[in-house]
Amino acid sequence: MRRQIGVGVAATALLAAACTAGSTAQGPQPAPGPDERLTITVASQFTDRELDSFNRVLDGFRATHPNITVESRGSQDDDKITQAIRGGNPPDVAVSAETVNLGQFCSSGAWQDLGPYLERDRTDLSQIPQAVQDYTQYQGKRCAMPLLADVYGLYYNADLFAKAGISEPPRTTAELTDLAKRLTEWNPDGSIKVAGFLPVQASQANHPWNWAPHWGARWMDEQGRSVLGSDPAWAEMLRWQKELVDFYGWDKLVQFTAGLGQQYSADNAFQQGRIAMAIDGEYRTGFIEEQAPELNYGTAPFPVTRPELYGTGLTTGTIIGVPKGAANAGAAWELVKYLTTDTDALVELANGLNNVPTTREALHDPRLERSPQYQTFLDLFDGAKLVPSPASPNGSAYMKSTEDFMVKWQSGQVSDLGPALRELDAQIDAAKSMGG
Repeated sequence: MRRQIGVGVAATALLAAACTAGSTAQGPQPAPGPDERLTITVASQFTDRELDSFNRVLDGFRATHPNITVESRGSQDDDKITQAIRGGNPPDVAVSAETVNLGQFCSSGAWQDLGPYLERDRTDLSQIPQAVQDYTQYQGKRCAMPLLADVYGLYYNADLFAKAGISEPPRTTAELTDLAKRLTEWNPDGSIKVAGFLPVQASQANHPWNWAPHWGARWMDEQGRSVLGSDPAWAEMLRWQKELVDFYGWDKLVQFTAGLGQQYSADNAFQQGRIAMAIDGEYRTGFIEEQAPELNYGTAPFPVTRPELYGTGLTTGTIIGVPKGAANAGAAWELVKYLTTDTDALVELANGLNNVPTTREALHDPRLERSPQYQTFLDLFDGAKLVPSPASPNGSAYMKSTEDFMVKWQSGQVSDLGPALRELDAQIDAAKSMGG
């Protein structure tokens, strides 16, 4: 599942106002008996091909629970789901692609604490990697389970590599800089024809949350305070970006990015050969297979600043939970448990959505479809070096503030980086304390 980080207006306001009491306060609801017929609703953001794949997996649950009718509603983003919760008509099961909203879901009680169900059913969480466990809980409350994961790495155009006499993908950021310059092609008028690597933030999949792990950059300390100004990795990353920006020229980059296709369209810049190297998630392999099957490309871990970081990267994913006020929470949990722990379900869904299954058993299942390019991301997920972005009570607001700052830095609007980063820390912490 592709992800767009961002906090919707409705989700921000309504989650802040949500009641903190969930129906699990009296203990977990029992599963319905085999003769008890009922209907549960599932709201998800899936559409088109992805919704079809999801619905086929739901058929597996229906087959083993014939007494439970499952109604699947697609095109339901976090704002729509949250409005339903606030209006007293929530779905029984909610699926979200916005992992960064988890802190809001848990702290507000908009999604119920699943801990009592996990404890009652003795659900084995050891099958789920620690980084994935981390992004599905907040301050000790597990109000979600992981459905599938995304992992980010390097995509490179093998034909452009061969044309430039390059045989291996870069492993360090210094090598990435060198290859980016060698792979760049210019038009006769001096404009960019092919960018070896696009450093512009907020363009394609270039976002601070996707980049930070490769510099070992931390977002927060143990108290949840922003540390962008005190962690030297952030300044190192920003200066590295600025070197590439200055190589291209900011005005030329603005012109170049304005002419690129949308990230998730068939005109995607990497798929069209306009960018030689790019950071992206494993789902890109599915888009390439469907939209650009002739593209000759490879994948690798994204380059890093220190050797011990190689093999790291961001992991995030689709999360699933039981909203506050769900009419049939006991049956809803049975579906959540099935979708997140049943190997057959996870493998089928991973094959349908081109995402990474979130249990080790499903990850190593021989039925999991594995192209060489996709295998890179399975190996990264299995390597225990992935990190999630930390959950926050105001969702992704701190990430968006950081991205806005980075664009200003790249465009030359920030002169003194150190003090500016410390000021950004203060703004992020103030916004958290105000709940927005």
